[in-house]
Amino acid sequence: MISKMEHVAIIVTDMDRSIQFYSEIFGFKVRLRGSNPNREMAFIYLESQLDMEIELIRDLKFLGEYSDKGIVNHLAFTVTNIDETIQYLKKKGIEFPADGVKPTLEGGRMILFPGPDQELLQLVERAK
Repeated sequence: MISKMEHVAIIVTDMDRSIQFYSEIFGFKVRLRGSNPNREMAFIYLESQLDMEIELIRDLKFLGEYSDKGIVNHLAFTVTNIDETIQYLKKKGIEFPADGVKPTLEGGRMILFPGPDQELLQLVERAK
């Protein structure tokens, strides 16, 4: 039986750039960073949600299909006010698509935008 969501893994091309992006833009902290002969990995987390992490993976040598399975479909972040968050992120250099904020199935609002390796990121403001 599943007890909780553990982590989301993202294939990255530059570990330092990805750690900097998630740290400076979203406030993530590095819990663990290391490597083996095949890949470099880092686990990052938010202090407000210690039991859910993002695993960043960078292949050091090509091993076949592991990284070819895709980066991720998207990684979603809950926000209190999507408009304020978008303005804050724009000041940090984040570009958003022209089609802008869209409604969610629950009546909230969301927007998708790319991360440093073109991973799809999403901001979600839940319906009140």
